[in-house]
Amino acid sequence: MINVYKPEGMILGSARNRELLALGKSGLERAMLQGIIMESTVLLCDGNMDLHVDLRGVTGIIPREEVCLCRDGESVKDIAIITRVGKPVCFKVTSIEERGGRTLAYLSRRAAQLECQRNFILDLIPGDVIPSKVTHLENFGAFVDIGCGIVSLLSVDCISVSRFSHPKDRLYNGMEIYTVVKAIDRERDRIFVSMRELLGTWQENAAMFSAGQTVAGVIRSVESYGIFVELTPNLAGLAELRDDLAFLNREDAVGRLVAVYIKSIIPERMKIKLVLVDSYKGEIVTPKLQYFTDCEKTLHIDSWRYSPPQSSKVVETVFC
Repeated sequence: MINVYKPEGMILGSARNRELLALGKSGLERAMLQGIIMESTVLLCDGNMDLHVDLRGVTGIIPREEVCLCRDGESVKDIAIITRVGKPVCFKVTSIEERGGRTLAYLSRRAAQLECQRNFILDLIPGDVIPSKVTHLENFGAFVDIGCGIVSLLSVDCISVSRFSHPKDRLYNGMEIYTVVKAIDRERDRIFVSMRELLGTWQENAAMFSAGQTVAGVIRSVESYGIFVELTPNLAGLAELRDDLAFLNREDAVGRLVAVYIKSIIPERMKIKLVLVDSYKGEIVTPKLQYFTDCEKTLHIDSWRYSPPQSSKVVETVFC
């Protein structure tokens, strides 16, 4: 296979891509003859809604109709075009011509996406582990590029086990992550992905802590019966309410970094009991993701059980 299908921007700095761009016209001709997918940055969108791409001395143009792969009967939306400006895009070179003393290279992002869909996306099955890149965030989840700009939904409940208020508490635009294919709707050409299965089981996360320790955590929810404090993206504990900590009554309590004392860890109930010790004023943090699966070597998982063996409550994912 001559092409590797990755989220846009991930092959921009590859040796082959740099070499082809550095060679100018001859590099583009080689890419066209061999069908190589390249990447570069969009410089502007003109009045015809064509994209102009940086090709190191050669004028690269992606015509409006070649900007992205659309479903049958749909046309390319203006927002899908203008939001590419300033970002890396993948493309295949379709033609090269000389005009008015300039070398023009006509490109197709749509052709790159079509090849990616045929050779990669259509072969995916639930449980496949793939690199992804966050493109934008919504209240209900994140949209991620799973290859050549083809987007999939990572719903909020699939981001991690620990509760949080908005995907921005976990992710940011342009963030490179790993996901696992959760479900595929072939009729609507939609793929749904998840990430929590890669962030460790309750037991794996809890093994990083022990009773008697005082550690840092993030307040994710203040309830009438206690305070949920996140210790890792896939692990949270419950702290008792305290009347002497004034910051708990403030609107900005959620998201604060706090110190907590670990009273006990109870695998049978999947519970970690905590005591709030102090708050770090003004600190709003995004916990670093830690993958407990070797995502570079693991291509597929059949199932994942979050709950420990001794727990009566079973939390698991079985990929069909």
